[in-house]
Amino acid sequence: MDVSGSAAPVDGDAAVAAPATGRRSRRQRRDPAAAGPLVVDVDVVVIGAGQAGLSTGYHLRRAGFVAVGTPGWEGAGRTFVVLDENPRPGGAWQHRWPALTMGAAHRVHDLPGLALRRVGYDEPAALVVPEYFAQYEEAFELQVQRPVRAERVTDDGAGRLVVATRHAVHPEATVLWRTRGLVNASGTWTRPFWPAYPGQWTFRGRQLHTSDFRTPEELADGPVVVVGGGTSAVQLLLLLAPLTPTTWVTRRPPQWVDAEFTPEYGRHSVAQVAERTAAGLPPGSVVSVTGIPLTAAYRAGIASGVLQARPMFERVVPDGVVFRPGPPPAGWVDGPTTVPVRTILWATGFRAALDHLAPLGLRAPGGGIVMEGTQVAADHRVQLVGYGPSASTIGAHRAGRDAVRNLLRLLDAEG
Repeated sequence: MDVSGSAAPVDGDAAVAAPATGRRSRRQRRDPAAAGPLVVDVDVVVIGAGQAGLSTGYHLRRAGFVAVGTPGWEGAGRTFVVLDENPRPGGAWQHRWPALTMGAAHRVHDLPGLALRRVGYDEPAALVVPEYFAQYEEAFELQVQRPVRAERVTDDGAGRLVVATRHAVHPEATVLWRTRGLVNASGTWTRPFWPAYPGQWTFRGRQLHTSDFRTPEELADGPVVVVGGGTSAVQLLLLLAPLTPTTWVTRRPPQWVDAEFTPEYGRHSVAQVAERTAAGLPPGSVVSVTGIPLTAAYRAGIASGVLQARPMFERVVPDGVVFRPGPPPAGWVDGPTTVPVRTILWATGFRAALDHLAPLGLRAPGGGIVMEGTQVAADHRVQLVGYGPSASTIGAHRAGRDAVRNLLRLLDAEG
């Protein structure tokens, strides 16, 4: 990463007051750690290069911003940088289990300006989508900086935000990005949600989260309980059932939907999630309001008994799980009180990865962040995309566009 001409060696948090000369002593050039962090001035920092971050980068380029790393960027009128902690393009898709096909995945919507190629139903999503994202980054010269982790975002007291980052391969390469606007698109994959249940720590088998799952063959050595009421749980059950006994447990009865998922239906569902974020509540997933579409494969799973759910177990014991005795409430099926288990697979979703924003104090009493569209109500310099209603390719395009429009108004007002 060449930041000469717009960066200065600085010392700790005093970085934000340092002049941007970019000059280093001979010792500092020989030993980067001796120089302390660099400070780089840009107009907009984008954290994350999943679908929402890439859409934002596209709209920034259309608005005339130049990406850091582009030849001559130092002299550009307005600049931006996209930071991504993943080792390669693809966002969270590169970490999904290999058996997840494009046909089984939620529909991957085209990003603005470049259509996804025609793909086969059986092609692995973990290869197809990263390939598409890599082509997208190249086509629009987004110059994504990776693997770079955003560790914290602070206010410098003079109207700018400071994003402290660390390079994963070269940890001595610490950079402080001083910016007028921030678009956070860090997603959720790095924050899997693990619920707590009585006796969980006594279990002698294995416990995995969706984010840990790789192949069904690895779990074929004994019965599996899959916990969760979303699409991931359904897909995992269908993969595992031919190899080992499975039990499906959910907190609420499965919400099957026998309807066509039209663009209008999708927009209505996204709007329901947006209502929560506008109220400062933690966003629910889009699937929580859309339900699970009844595909042919899912219908077959229901008919075979694989996709028949039981209510949550009461407790975990060393070799299994124990359910409440007696008939289950409506919407669930009955079964034995004690079920022997080798693996508990928690398909219980993710939470927004926002810990690096904690120093800004953005959270509301309700536990979420009060939003005005993509804009944080308490700090209009901060835009959240890939959060709540835009946490999928359904809303990524519009969220990236709206975030850039908001920041353009902010930057134009500043002059």
